[in-house]
Amino acid sequence: MNSDRTNSRKRIVVVGAGFAGLHAARTAVRQTKGQAEVVVVNPTDYFLYLPLLPEVSAGILEPRRITVPLVNTLNGARLVLGDVDGVDTAERRVYFENPEGERGSIRYDRLVLAPGSVNKLLPVPGVADHAHGFRSIAEALYLRDHCVRQLELASVTTDPYEREARCTFVVVGAGYTGTEVAAACQLFTEAAARRLPNLRDQKIRWLLLDLAPAVLPGLDPRLGTAADRTLRGRGVEVRMKTSVAEATPDGVKLTDGEFVPTRTLAWCVGVRPDPLIESLALPTQGGRLTVDAFLSVPDHSDVYACGDGAAVPDLTRPGEITPMTAQHAQRQGVQAGKNVAASLGFGVARQYKHHDLGFVVDLSGAKAAANPLGIPLSGFPAKVVTRGYHLLAMPGNHPRVVADWLLDATFRRQVSQLGLVRGSAVPLDTATGSEH
Repeated sequence: MNSDRTNSRKRIVVVGAGFAGLHAARTAVRQTKGQAEVVVVNPTDYFLYLPLLPEVSAGILEPRRITVPLVNTLNGARLVLGDVDGVDTAERRVYFENPEGERGSIRYDRLVLAPGSVNKLLPVPGVADHAHGFRSIAEALYLRDHCVRQLELASVTTDPYEREARCTFVVVGAGYTGTEVAAACQLFTEAAARRLPNLRDQKIRWLLLDLAPAVLPGLDPRLGTAADRTLRGRGVEVRMKTSVAEATPDGVKLTDGEFVPTRTLAWCVGVRPDPLIESLALPTQGGRLTVDAFLSVPDHSDVYACGDGAAVPDLTRPGEITPMTAQHAQRQGVQAGKNVAASLGFGVARQYKHHDLGFVVDLSGAKAAANPLGIPLSGFPAKVVTRGYHLLAMPGNHPRVVADWLLDATFRRQVSQLGLVRGSAVPLDTATGSEH
């Protein structure tokens, strides 16, 4: 299958439609005013708004609310469904496999690499067999069903040891994802257990583990302190400088020697660049593709990279590279779109430079932590800022998201298993990428 078209326009190919790829494509279309063909190659036909994925697991949002159809938001770019697994920079050609397993390729005049990132898998015995990641709709739906199933099975067993294990949930990784998963799902399971008569007096135990010294490492310490205080106040066992040493079918052994009986291990330790980056035979830095401040790959003036897979120099912190966050990915995508258009004669290329505007962390319920423009907020004011930020950052589905939030605030959540995703369908896998 060949996706080339015969026309005189230059072709810009964007690999990936996460935060970086989507905004690169949209910006390139706008900057070139239709005088260049923009093609996006992506495994799915939607943009996934990852920051709200924990709310899917907690039953607050329906899955489709955070999946924005690309045909509605690409603004004139052409979508090719495929998982890119190779790039020939000499022939200027991108190779991919479509959802039905057919091979295809497409030629480019300019290439923007934004394949995103995958789960970071550490060499811990048993983790690959007994843990599940949290990077996709399928994994979020699985975790929701799994939590409900464990509580329902716990409510009918007569074995107190089994009941305790099924009512114990372990989250590894106290960064953005792990903190929000623990916060959202802990409230969800507490509410679900209250509807099961046999569990009304049973402790629902949640543990949040990380080898870092504090929650939300690398961010403003005030955010971590607010999140830590909220989680501990709800009964979550926040254990820093502690992680999983071994995972078994019956539980996890911690690095401090304790064995915790559990049937639930959520792996949220972070991400690494998509494996595509390693296959390109181009210079890398910390596993990320080396680029200059213009987001261009050295010695390849027709190739640009942005997002989690690119080691973008941080001009606000000389000598460092930008962290792997959605905020940077989105803004790098915009600048990459402008710079690739400029290389074709549309506009002027500029270096990427962005000062953090602050971060938001949703702690579910009426709680959140945020520091917009460096102003520390917690509780309900932070919640308002957090949800406002998400609505501004999402490229679509705003009325539906707001409607779900209002319904959640008004009515009790439905607690039932959909049975759509089995554990075998969502192994802890690092082969499928998405933008963080």
